[in-house]
Amino acid sequence: MACCVLQITGLILGGVGMVGTLAATVMPQWRVSAHIDSNIVVFESTWEGLWMDCISHLGIRLQCKFYDSVLALPQTLEAFRALMCIAVILSIISFLLAIVGVKYTQRTKEDPRGISVFILAAGVAFLLTGILVLIPVSWTAGSIIHNFYDPKVPTPLKRELGAALYVGWVSAALLIAAGAMYCGFWCWAESRVPAYTFPHSCKSQVIMF
Repeated sequence: MACCVLQITGLILGGVGMVGTLAATVMPQWRVSAHIDSNIVVFESTWEGLWMDCISHLGIRLQCKFYDSVLALPQTLEAFRALMCIAVILSIISFLLAIVGVKYTQRTKEDPRGISVFILAAGVAFLLTGILVLIPVSWTAGSIIHNFYDPKVPTPLKRELGAALYVGWVSAALLIAAGAMYCGFWCWAESRVPAYTFPHSCKSQVIMF
């Protein structure tokens, strides 16, 4: 029973992390304008993402524009784009591997090593995806904080942490948690290879899933 709960929980966490990774990649709220002047009435808010920047007028009207030239973008932004795209693809592969591992758990009686390979691959892929997400998200957050407290940076150019960064952090945490679960399950399975069996109740639950 515990084996099924662990695998399905890891699958759910990995699935949510996968969706969050995709959302963080496409969201334009990586950097948002910082209103730190004395003017209380703010008519416009600026959002800057990996693919576009947007201007929100009074929170009602939103105008977005994709970046015109890829060659004119900073190298860090291009690298972050690549890392997030790789993370999205890898998260999908990880999720599919996890599904295969959970679906065919009942076959471990016949080939425990073959099934544990799917579990290990899913765990490692989830961990790698979480790390890939953390790099651009944390780097961007560090840059925003550094510029915010840098007196040399003009006030109109200061930015605050956007919602996409928080989504990225949560997604990375979920992916790493899912990866740790699957890697831990694989270690436990390998230690019981000579007589690796699952309870009948676990088998029935996996079949239903």
